[in-house]
Amino acid sequence: MKALIADDNAGFRTVLERMLRKWGYDVMAASDGLAAWAALQAPDPPRLAILDWMMPGLDGVEVCRRVREENREPYIYILLLTAKDTAEELVEGMEAGADDYLRKPVDTHELRARVRAGRRILDLQEEVVRGREALRKLATCDPLTGLWNRNAMLEILARELKRAKRELSPLSLLMADLDHFKQVNDTLGHAAGDAVLQEAARRMTGCVRPYDAVCRYGGEEFLIVLPGCDLADATLRAEEIRSAIAASPFQIAEGNLNVTCSLGVAASSGSAGFDAFALTREADEALYSAKHNGRNRVEILTPQPVTAR
Repeated sequence: MKALIADDNAGFRTVLERMLRKWGYDVMAASDGLAAWAALQAPDPPRLAILDWMMPGLDGVEVCRRVREENREPYIYILLLTAKDTAEELVEGMEAGADDYLRKPVDTHELRARVRAGRRILDLQEEVVRGREALRKLATCDPLTGLWNRNAMLEILARELKRAKRELSPLSLLMADLDHFKQVNDTLGHAAGDAVLQEAARRMTGCVRPYDAVCRYGGEEFLIVLPGCDLADATLRAEEIRSAIAASPFQIAEGNLNVTCSLGVAASSGSAGFDAFALTREADEALYSAKHNGRNRVEILTPQPVTAR
């Protein structure tokens, strides 16, 4: 674990650095508050910070205050070193965001005990974060393919449509369906079907940009949101996905299996505009046309001519 020691006394700083290295920490050192603040602003900051209260540039209390105002994750445990001993001053440090304090001159055994306590708190906090992320993944991701699930996709689509409308940029939606998928489950079993879905998800994800969103919409159906793509661009992307699925057999435990998919394309520049429900319905109708016209193809919804009465 990374630890930061910030103290303007070079000798004392060296002693602390040696002790923490002996206890297994990867130690960074700073001689003033500005350097300490810069270290704590880094992309991968130290998780434990031991700050002297009185330092040039910024004092330890101000560094505490700034760290807490940032409210970043992962959490940084801050231990203040101080020669102050009045209750009012110590309360000031704790209210600024310090987790603990230690009076100078520092007792080695007490320092080690306080550092251990901080390490335990950081370990517990990591467990909480991992648990929260696991719950978030369960709530938003399809457990079989790892793609976004339907509920998450509806939120993503609504958000991207608002952005597209605000920025006057296009947005397209693809709906894909694996052809004759029921036969896979019926003849080879559901384990084979699961393997096919996982490989299809992998190939689809490999065809899109990092900021596109691929979702398992239900069963063997997938929904793909393409921000910034007009109808022509989206049709090309759909053709890339169709080709990627059909390019080579799926290698599953039961053997090699040829798989194809059909795709429907809809764009916000069409009649659906920026309405999520209408856009999804239009993509679904285009997909139905692809299935009806022979499968393993890409279709867009062709407007029907109006017949005058």
